[in-house]
Amino acid sequence: MSLSPGQLRAGRALIGWSQDQLAEASKVAKATIANFEAGKRQPYPRTLDDLRDALEAAGVIFIDENGEGPGVRLKKVQQDNQTA
Repeated sequence: MSLSPGQLRAGRALIGWSQDQLAEASKVAKATIANFEAGKRQPYPRTLDDLRDALEAAGVIFIDENGEGPGVRLKKVQQDNQTA
């Protein structure tokens, strides 16, 4: 699945990350992130994988094109119902 600039922006917004925070988590330069989100350049596939992996590790789920367009959402938080 490809990653669009809009999905990257939305994924960051869902978890409240700045471009700096994503750059640190993904080991991708902030300028690369900013240029991709602005539509100025298309990063290498490996770079997109690094960005996606960082956001997924933080709880973002990427939704494939399904007739309504691609999207993002957060993972459902699992709560432990056992008592101590």
